Amino acid sequence: MREWRVPHSDQDLQKFRSKLLGWFHRHQRDMPWRRTRDPYCIWLSEIMLQQTRVAAAIPYYERFLETFPSVRALAGAEEEDVLRLWAGLGYYSRARNLQRAAREIVERHGGEFPRDFAAALALPGIGNYTAAAILSIAHGAPHAVLDGNVARVIARLEAIRGDLREGSRWRALQTSAGRLLDISHAGDWNQAMMELGATVCTPRAPNCAVCPVAESCRARKLGLTETLPEKRRKRAPEKVHLAVAVFLDPAGKTILFPPAKAASRKKEERNSELSALFSRLWHFPAAAVRKDARTELRRHLQTVGGMQMISAAKLLPLPPLRHAVTYREITITAFVVRVKELPGARTGRVLPMNKLHSLAVSGLTRKIARAALAR
Repeated sequence: MREWRVPHSDQDLQKFRSKLLGWFHRHQRDMPWRRTRDPYCIWLSEIMLQQTRVAAAIPYYERFLETFPSVRALAGAEEEDVLRLWAGLGYYSRARNLQRAAREIVERHGGEFPRDFAAALALPGIGNYTAAAILSIAHGAPHAVLDGNVARVIARLEAIRGDLREGSRWRALQTSAGRLLDISHAGDWNQAMMELGATVCTPRAPNCAVCPVAESCRARKLGLTETLPEKRRKRAPEKVHLAVAVFLDPAGKTILFPPAKAASRKKEERNSELSALFSRLWHFPAAAVRKDARTELRRHLQTVGGMQMISAAKLLPLPPLRHAVTYREITITAFVVRVKELPGARTGRVLPMNKLHSLAVSGLTRKIARAALAR
């Protein structure tokens, strides 16, 4: 009996490609980055779509391009301005790497995204998937993409069991993606595979009834579409407790502090962890809590420049808050501290509470600010 391989023959493969591309051309979602072949725009979209839903990414994508319409504009910008536009998308290393890569493109590639796969892969924040997506969509280069959506499609087509991210299994999936690739329409093909995984061959309740290539799916034949791919073991969540001080003066202004400098992060690992929880962006004074939030926050304020004299000020508690960052589950005990004059202005930034968006702040900082404003 012939070993299963989807599709079985060259004729089957051509039929498979034709069906999937036809379906994609009729049913693809309208997205702004699908209206261009500019590698900068495609690159930006691919970075934004990492860990972010399409609907959430679109307004950020459009605002970002309005401010930084080219690689050179991005390369010449202040990091603070880049992070401010990214605020709310999360995973801020994406924005930092995006700008670092833009500067390398300007310095080493004349302001043009490199067409060579190895050169693209050498840029900060660019991996195999991102390089393949950009070069295939922008230039039709014959590189097959493999992301979570594509891996799920192939895993069901070939009824692959086990952890898809395991090294040898992921390499086998990449080989399958390359075999399926229609090199004459590489960009559309890659987008079609991703679109199929995102809209039809979904993680839960895949809509096999409308799948254009359902007849080629081994998982469907075996009744395994709901159980494949197998679920990965999740990392046990790390519980973190923070105490946060929100200072308010009579004019409704507060003070935020900048992320720790690289030098201090190396010296003080604990401060580094705290800074990471706020995505290394502007934040309220905060302390890690081991036992008592109020006591440990007061102790922390004594070490912050300009706050020594008011560390004994009355702390008005806010309702407990919860926040999640990757594998961390964060409990926030926040206090409003009303003062006649804001401390620490030399090292911090004073601004109205309702104008925090003018700085690059994380979702965690925004959540704390909303709670303080609600009070």
